[in-house]
Amino acid sequence: MRPVIQLRPHQQRALDALAKYLRGQVIIPTGGGKTNIAIFDAMREFLKDIPQTIVVVAPRILLAEQLSCEFLEFITNASVLHVHSGETHHFSSTRPNVIRSWYEQTQGHKLIFTTYNSLQRLQQADIPVNTIYFDEAHNSVQRHFFPATEHFSSAADRCYFFTATPKHSATIAKPGMNDAAVYGNVICNVPAPELVEGGFIVPPKVVVQQFEMLSKGQIVADVDCENLIATIDAQEVEKVLICAKATKQIQNLVSQTDFCKQLEDRGFSWMYITSKTGAIIDGQKVNREVFFDTLSAWGKDDSKKFVVLHHSILSEGINVSGLEAVLFMRSMDYIGVSQTIGRVIRLHQSDAEALRSGAIAPGNLSEYTKSFGLVCIPVYSSVGISTARKVQAVVDTVFNQGQPAISVVKR
Repeated sequence: MRPVIQLRPHQQRALDALAKYLRGQVIIPTGGGKTNIAIFDAMREFLKDIPQTIVVVAPRILLAEQLSCEFLEFITNASVLHVHSGETHHFSSTRPNVIRSWYEQTQGHKLIFTTYNSLQRLQQADIPVNTIYFDEAHNSVQRHFFPATEHFSSAADRCYFFTATPKHSATIAKPGMNDAAVYGNVICNVPAPELVEGGFIVPPKVVVQQFEMLSKGQIVADVDCENLIATIDAQEVEKVLICAKATKQIQNLVSQTDFCKQLEDRGFSWMYITSKTGAIIDGQKVNREVFFDTLSAWGKDDSKKFVVLHHSILSEGINVSGLEAVLFMRSMDYIGVSQTIGRVIRLHQSDAEALRSGAIAPGNLSEYTKSFGLVCIPVYSSVGISTARKVQAVVDTVFNQGQPAISVVKR
């Protein structure tokens, strides 16, 4: 094991809860360090003499691979298996007989990374699981994922659900995280204001930019371009995430307007990623690894100005340091809004270092280089109006009232 970092007070509280309860939900806002809680718990379990099998479940292959890297920075005494269809240098398979064979032939502690989509393959392999962590656990209520979730909730010795945005159900016909028989009770709930005051995240600042409403006959891509550039200029931001309503909207913006040239004239690089198009950086197609390495490097470079567009890939869990602002071009549910806001409320790197050294006081935002995450909604259509209302509601619930943004399925 490598030397451990110091846990924050709320992380230690959550870790203590995992030691006390065999099953339950850990609700912590995005940026609160949920992953480290699971890592420290796994390290504690791997100190046992009896070999332990621990499973980590993520909503996307990309996040499963990111979690693998983060866990393995600290854990060096376990064999690793990936159960998903993505590329990894670790041993991987989605075939139940191969998974079972790996389990039987591997000695000592075992650490398995999988996705909600492939969790059923792990179930079919019928291997005993000691501990399982469900990351971004609101995904587990989806119809295709819930049977395997329900199985491991009862089959695993210990089972924990981590999320910033719980999903409940008000109908017996659909699963929800308010089903205590499967999800257990909330064993740790950390309010967002506590994280702001502690110097772990910054609060969001919502700006609604009002434009002329879209009129009949106007070319939508041209209006999108004009309003996005106007918003970027008005807010004077240099690292921007744009949430588009569809891949086609991104393609139209890039290919049918002078959006990219306008950005280049202002000294910005641009990039986008969708499941249909893959990853593009300044007009060049790249693989995902290059895309995320570049995104990470640009995020840490104070002199770099860039815009990154996506539909949904960057919403959940992916760590991108340095983002200053998010622009909403589509409406989302409470979970989508809350997760997206979470991309821009992480600390600036220099602030994190200054807080650690004691150079600035936690929660004294006036001393921060980045004192808030900007959340912009350009309003020029009915979608913009509804999005603005939803974003304001989420910010009020999470950052003013200190409650999680719970999405409720009603039918």
